[in-house]
Amino acid sequence: MRAADILEHEHETVLVVTKAARREAEAIEETGQVNTQRIGKFADFFLNFVDRCHHGKEEKHPFPMLEERGVPRGGGPVGVILQEHELGRAEVRAIAEALTRLEQGDGGAAEAIKQHLLAYADLLEAHIQKENGILFPMGDRILTPDDQQSLVDAFDAVEREEMGEGTHEHYHQWIHEIVKE
Repeated sequence: MRAADILEHEHETVLVVTKAARREAEAIEETGQVNTQRIGKFADFFLNFVDRCHHGKEEKHPFPMLEERGVPRGGGPVGVILQEHELGRAEVRAIAEALTRLEQGDGGAAEAIKQHLLAYADLLEAHIQKENGILFPMGDRILTPDDQQSLVDAFDAVEREEMGEGTHEHYHQWIHEIVKE
């Protein structure tokens, strides 16, 4: 199994959520209303599933391995991807901050939530294309079968030890709920 298969599967999950985030932003635009509970769940998903789990796996395991195999961080695809991870973290913080402002009565925060949802969806969609189309195929050419197995094992350990049993299932259940809406 390719380690990228796991990451690409997670990408598919993330893309389902970016579509739902776009729908949520459209609903804010149309109604001027924000479903704070739903936005809170988006922020939680972005923080924990996308950043902590998915980006955490990438940053701790395949990216350092690619660097060890000669792929430069600075000026190369790994550096670009890491920079985008930081941009994404800033967007997620901005969503959470705007949500707090809205809950404190700042009516202008609804527009900020909408804008940051859209910006983050745009960023993630382009980011995923780069990883799937450039970085992962590069890894496939560089990484040995033993490297691939080591990464798969490391990803399993992240799921068990850092995220905890049932975390993926929790998010997948939530995703099924938002898809139905």
